[in-house]
Amino acid sequence: MSNGEKILSGIRQECEDKIAALHQETDAACQEILDAAKQQAGEITKTAQFQLEEQSAKLLKAHQSKSELEKRNMLLKTRRTEIDKAVQAVLHYMERLPDKVYFELLYQLAKPIGEKNGTVYLNRKDLKRVPDNFESRLGELGIHASLSKTPDDSITSGFILKNGDVEENMSFPSIIAERREEIEDLIGKELFR
Repeated sequence: MSNGEKILSGIRQECEDKIAALHQETDAACQEILDAAKQQAGEITKTAQFQLEEQSAKLLKAHQSKSELEKRNMLLKTRRTEIDKAVQAVLHYMERLPDKVYFELLYQLAKPIGEKNGTVYLNRKDLKRVPDNFESRLGELGIHASLSKTPDDSITSGFILKNGDVEENMSFPSIIAERREEIEDLIGKELFR
């Protein structure tokens, strides 16, 4: 081989070595970029997975809370309905007591009124069955009132004592409304032990 060929062969070899080195550097750089991209993709995947799990947990918790609230509201509504039915049953029972027991109840309701004067109003049904000694029994309790002969059918049960503009409403619905919370507590304890 001549000197020229040796020189060309050396240049060729040097070029091939440089090209091979460049290939290695390029492959190494590409591998680094690929490894970094894989690592970054893994981190993004982990972050996305964490966010997805966190979001799913929040949604599940929100649905559970909503479900619990709906269940509680339904329970309260059912309880309210049952208590309302029981209160109406108590009122219905009181309104249908036998005459003697019914009027004894009216006397008991009149006791706390104390010293009052006026006119006692009853509904049509009660006016027909009122005992002869009704006014005198009220008088024994300190209520000096006359019995109105005109029925007041706005009263479903019980009585109203009027003295001018002053009125003592002792109708059963009024008494139940006034003491509703106490009655509901008693009924609630019985129905929902």
